[in-house]
Amino acid sequence: MLESTVFVDEPVWLVIIKSAFVIFIVVTAFAYLLLAERKLIGRFQVRYGPNRAGPFGLLQPLADVVKLVFKEDFVPAGANRVLFVMAPVFTVVAAIGAIALIPYGDGTAELFGQEFNLVGADINVGILFLFALSGIGFYSLILAGWASGNKYSLLGSARTAAQLVSYEVAMGLSIIGVVMMAQTLSLVEVVNAQQDALWYIVFQPLGFLIFLVAGVAETNRAPFDLPEAESELVAGYHTEYAGLKFAMFFLAEYVNIIIISAFGATLFLGGFDGPFLPGFLWLAVKVSVLLFLFIWLRATLPRLRYDQLMAFGWKVLLPLATLNLIITAIVVALGFAN
Repeated sequence: MLESTVFVDEPVWLVIIKSAFVIFIVVTAFAYLLLAERKLIGRFQVRYGPNRAGPFGLLQPLADVVKLVFKEDFVPAGANRVLFVMAPVFTVVAAIGAIALIPYGDGTAELFGQEFNLVGADINVGILFLFALSGIGFYSLILAGWASGNKYSLLGSARTAAQLVSYEVAMGLSIIGVVMMAQTLSLVEVVNAQQDALWYIVFQPLGFLIFLVAGVAETNRAPFDLPEAESELVAGYHTEYAGLKFAMFFLAEYVNIIIISAFGATLFLGGFDGPFLPGFLWLAVKVSVLLFLFIWLRATLPRLRYDQLMAFGWKVLLPLATLNLIITAIVVALGFAN
């Protein structure tokens, strides 16, 4: 029997403070994830990363922001002006909104004498809601390419749509195994189920690997960065974007990497569960390990051809995800997973 986490009613001012704090953490994490990636890739390639802006290069994210703010921001003559401007907004809202569903602690804590929940929102279909937000984010990328009025941007959008269809199915099937074992779509209850037993990476190693590979494709990261392949499409769906609009796409990409890592840590690695340390530190450690894997893959693997990417999605990942689902169903039906 799963233990249900106790939730308290929060006043509006506390919800606003929590939201502002989460957005601040996410934006800061995006900036320093980018810096960490550039430094790590530099080390992988036996060279220095950024080390000029501030001590140890720590002010490089600030320098990048200032540069993007002062770059010329324009709308192409043949573009749909309204959709061109709104597309990056949609992708940022969808990315940051998903953070609210990730539980970062057990139960409640106290701030200014007021208890608050250690999760933004625990809804009983949290996993489905995350997939819905992911779809909105992809829709904004498709919209950006179409609204730009540029053939390279349009090709990037078409690739984004095809990639979404290919890998979203495998990712969904890999997660269904976790849902079957936890008997819930609530992320908080999934973590609670792992506290009562073992982390689901033990029962779902194949599902975890499929989720990781599909997650890399979901975030358009190397070696699956075909929608923005500069050697073929200049920059894909964001070819015509500059200044703050381009920065918003960049922000959404890295926030999505953090979301996928937090999602994977919650589903397969016990989320905030762990001994000795506070729950949010355990979650941060697990997310950091998965983020390192994203960076490692980018530094190691070359970009696939488009036909290789599609074949891998439909002919390898999808059959493996289906096999994992069938095995999980048998194990759960026989009661071996309890």
